[in-house]
Amino acid sequence: MDSRFVYLLWHSRDRGDGETNDKLIGVYDSPEAAEAARQRKLGFEGFRDHPDGFLVDRYELNHDAWSEGFFSY
Repeated sequence: MDSRFVYLLWHSRDRGDGETNDKLIGVYDSPEAAEAARQRKLGFEGFRDHPDGFLVDRYELNHDAWSEGFFSY
């Protein structure tokens, strides 16, 4: 396990109106822990109906994820 990283488990589903419903399920210290959480959630209503909506993102601690500015149209 590399303690420089955390793993965020998300669930996202299309609402049918062009928007998505995104939920942060949790933050874990390993990909295995995130997968275990995904498996637990598959037993619950909604999650079991949309099993392909899960995503695990890896983030490095103490590191800027956004390295530039932004502008609006």
